[in-house]
Amino acid sequence: MMSHTPDHDPETGEIREAAAANVAEFSVSEISHALKRSIEDRFGHVRVRGEISGYKGPHSSGHCYFSLKDEGAKLDAVIWRGSFGRLRPKLQEGLEVIITGKLTSYPGKSSYQIIIEAVEPAGVGALMALLEERRRRLAAEGLFDASRKRPLPYLPQRIGVITSPTGAVIRDILHRLGDRFPRHVIVWPVRVQGETAAAEVAAALRGFNAMDERPDLLIVARGGGSLEDLWPFNDEAIVRAVAASAIPVISAIGHETDTTLIDHVADWRAPTPTAAAEKAVPVRAELRAEIASLDARQRRAMLRLASERRLRLQSAASTLPTPDDILAGLRQRFDLAVIRLPNGLMANLRHHAVLLANQKGRLSLSRIRQHLAEVRRRVSETGQRHVRALQEYMSRHRIQLVGESKLLQSLGYRSVLARGFAVVREQGGRPLRSATQIQPGRKLIIELGDGDIRATADKTGRETGQGSLFHEG
Repeated sequence: MMSHTPDHDPETGEIREAAAANVAEFSVSEISHALKRSIEDRFGHVRVRGEISGYKGPHSSGHCYFSLKDEGAKLDAVIWRGSFGRLRPKLQEGLEVIITGKLTSYPGKSSYQIIIEAVEPAGVGALMALLEERRRRLAAEGLFDASRKRPLPYLPQRIGVITSPTGAVIRDILHRLGDRFPRHVIVWPVRVQGETAAAEVAAALRGFNAMDERPDLLIVARGGGSLEDLWPFNDEAIVRAVAASAIPVISAIGHETDTTLIDHVADWRAPTPTAAAEKAVPVRAELRAEIASLDARQRRAMLRLASERRLRLQSAASTLPTPDDILAGLRQRFDLAVIRLPNGLMANLRHHAVLLANQKGRLSLSRIRQHLAEVRRRVSETGQRHVRALQEYMSRHRIQLVGESKLLQSLGYRSVLARGFAVVREQGGRPLRSATQIQPGRKLIIELGDGDIRATADKTGRETGQGSLFHEG
């Protein structure tokens, strides 16, 4: 469609009409689409470095909208829902990245934007700076304090493992646990890489803690990888889930040189997943050997204690007096009392007879006889009471002596002889305790339960453990 366009004469200033063929007329949509084609043809695929700005996560539609900026400009960016789930690094406000995508325009806003297809961190330094800032902030809250770390159970009954259900990590852990000390293992499958990994691991930690029969120990494990691969385990959600766990946690992320934030908050950090399994349970064979050693030591101690007590009892029994020695003094006292009793009674009778004779002049014959009869009665009763008292005294002591004699017999060595043992003494009566004390030709007395045997030593048998004796009759 052609039209006349007004123009000015440079000399007269009058408006004149230009030739219609000199200028083309476009609609707004035609201009917008022409610009869109030009931009897309000129910048089909580009790599752009910038800092993420205005990032708020995916929209309800699943698409993601934010901007890239540097010191002098800002570029709108879009990630379609299908591409967002495939991105490896986790997007975050302020993170410097290098994106790969296609420049295009959005006619509805007369603006241009980049459609992102891939994202990578702008060097390890950017991620390390972000990681260090997050580590300092969480450490300031006390989440990494050593005082918060709990001791691991010595022999857990149930072990929860949070890892990918496929791959070498779970196989290594199960194999190592089976070799050392088989336990009941509950595996909570999660992704250990990608955008949803951090949320899944944090949910698994909370899920294990919410179980009615909770595991006694948790292991969070993943194989080795780059900083970007292990980045989910630097997520704040995982750190706080481990800190809030009522179950002790072992972190086993990557190889020995890899360190993530979960390692700082876990109760114990394992250099590898296999090392985590080794820390979780002891070696059953070693534990059995240790128990057997302790049992043997206890048996030896009990035997040694019984032997010491037996020797002490025998030594104490040898110092006790015999029943005859105990009763000898009491028997003598009893005999003396029996001998003295009649003389004492007669002396008492004579004493009272003298008293009566002195009173004879003042008493009538009948009263004298009556008084004398009363005296005799009292003397007789007194003598009878003394005899009964003495008999009761001797009876009590006889019962006591019989009991002590029985106790002495039960504790004495003769009770041992009655069971078939023997005591070997030298000629002078001293007991011999070792074969080294017996020389050939030495006179011996062998005391058995029912008598003694006199013998002469032929040889001691120190080398063979045997010896012979010649009976002398």
